[in-house]
Amino acid sequence: MAAAVDLLPLVKQNLIVTHDEDDELIVHFVEAAISYAESYQHMPLDFYSENDMSKATGQAVIMLSTHFYESRDGSTGGFFGDSPAAGQQVWDAVNRLLRMDKDVLV
Repeated sequence: MAAAVDLLPLVKQNLIVTHDEDDELIVHFVEAAISYAESYQHMPLDFYSENDMSKATGQAVIMLSTHFYESRDGSTGGFFGDSPAAGQQVWDAVNRLLRMDKDVLV
């Protein structure tokens, strides 16, 4: 099971953030990324609060949380890729990772 607070250290490591001042904000972004993953994969709400995440889904949540933090205005790819195209690349990578565990509805 992966609670947002459990993923906080990995997201902060990915962000290279060593202070605790933004922990509440980062946890909020992790919760939003988990919710996105559940929706994209056609999983029920709070699925990952009761079930383990695969490595691919976990990485997608970390990447998306990082993106949310680095581009809080939603217009860029974040600190290292300050362009809308860079932002699209993040979403493409996240969706490819999430697709690996997607529950396909027929």
